[in-house]
Order: sequence, then structure tokens, then C-alpha cells
Amino acid sequence: MEQRFYKKEIIMFCALCKTGIMKPGQTTVTLIRGETTVIIKEVPSLVCDDCGEYWLDMNTSKAVYKIAEEAVKNGTEVEIRRFIAA
Repeated sequence: MEQRFYKKEIIMFCALCKTGIMKPGQTTVTLIRGETTVIIKEVPSLVCDDCGEYWLDMNTSKAVYKIAEEAVKNGTEVEIRRFIAA
């Protein structure tokens, strides 16, 4: 007798639109503090397939904020970077 095991899939609905399903993807994050604007491209995230809202996990959020903090400390006005996981 053949047995097949299927991974249970957890479906996460979008917190913003309530109808879309969050799927793995990438997004662009823009952060502004005072005179500093930081744009980080290709950030791994869950993205709503309906409205485009994104969600970052804790480690990715920490990495994004670290990049932004460095830009603020350096007095950068505008910085555009691609996300690179450490």
C-alpha cells in the first residue's frame, strides 16, 4: 500500500485588504527619518497577491532597520540599495 504525506500549508490572509493571500516574494522598502530617505530593493517578504501589501519577518526587519540606521548616522540624504542577507 502506498502512503503519501502532504505538507500542511498554512494560508495567511492579508491584514490590510483581508481578502488577498500572502505569498513569498520580494518588495521595495522605503524608510524616511528626518532628512534621510533609504530605499532598499529586492527585500524578501510575504506579498499580498491582491493589494501588494508586504510583511517582513523579524530577522529581515532587523537587517532593513540596520541599513537605515547606518545611513542616518552617516548623514546620508538619499540612499538606494539592494538587500543582501548577512
